[in-house]
Amino acid sequence: MSGKPRIGFLGVGWIGRSRMQAMIDTGLIDAAAIAEPSAEMAAEAAKLAPAAAIVDSYDALLALGLDGIVIATPSALHAEQSIRALESGHAVFCQKPLGRTAAEAAAVVAAARAADRLLGVDFSYRFTDGMGRIRDLVAGGALGHVHAVDLVFHNAYGPDKPWFYDPAQSGGGCVMDLGVHLVDLALWTLGFPAAAWVTSSLFAGGAPLAERPGEVEDYAVATIDLEGGATVRLACSWRLHAGQDAVISAEFYGTNGGAMLRNVGGSFYDFTAERFSGTARETLASPPDAWGGRAAADWARRLAAGEGFGTDAERLVDVARLLDRIYGRAD
Repeated sequence: MSGKPRIGFLGVGWIGRSRMQAMIDTGLIDAAAIAEPSAEMAAEAAKLAPAAAIVDSYDALLALGLDGIVIATPSALHAEQSIRALESGHAVFCQKPLGRTAAEAAAVVAAARAADRLLGVDFSYRFTDGMGRIRDLVAGGALGHVHAVDLVFHNAYGPDKPWFYDPAQSGGGCVMDLGVHLVDLALWTLGFPAAAWVTSSLFAGGAPLAERPGEVEDYAVATIDLEGGATVRLACSWRLHAGQDAVISAEFYGTNGGAMLRNVGGSFYDFTAERFSGTARETLASPPDAWGGRAAADWARRLAAGEGFGTDAERLVDVARLLDRIYGRAD
């Protein structure tokens, strides 16, 4: 491509506009077009990119011959919309989940591979300062053999859009919405080992999910044994009586030490990270940390640098496959 990559934005609600701003702030892309059914939201996005064309459909967006598409639409649409963009020659940055199932995610990755186009998913928690430092410790062997990982994401509110609660549209409840970030953090930090064994319990309204057909889980716990000897314990929920807005943490314990990322004061945005050695602790990172748009900015930089399909995209299927196993959709 010559000049800055020209990017189209499909869906510009709060998340879509936030990612648009992060990409614009890199100075490396041209926010060229917007497709959004809400005239009010489209107008808000146009304030960020006054020169962007506003089109009335996804077909019209794809017809503009852009370099990339940023997708921030309901989960049921992600796979189909991503595949259409990739097959028509666009790079893609998609909100999570990439697909409602591993099969959907694999189909998107296959399309990206065939088209040799850059594919990214908004796994934003990777880009917190704290998680970056913890991953470096693990990768460098500073914690020794990591054998225990504890992951938590409780949201005291839950989503405000009805489609989240329809399993056909969402693919699942709190695991698909929040647990996907936890699964990604564990696999990414540990180098994407395969899962040897997975067990889980899913609940809706305090009852086993199996007793509530047509609903999605609002509380889930899972235990995952990874090849290489680490056991991951995961818990996530919507509307848990947690005494604060959110409880978010990722703990990694090895033979030579431990490290933890945790939110501060119930915040969804402020995180601290610490390293543990016996009874001693060391602060690795603390707020403020403007991490929310870094995944989007990273994708924009890679696209501007001319990157196409990368093997990191293959790992997106690993995350989706482990979610399938938590949901009992695969052995």
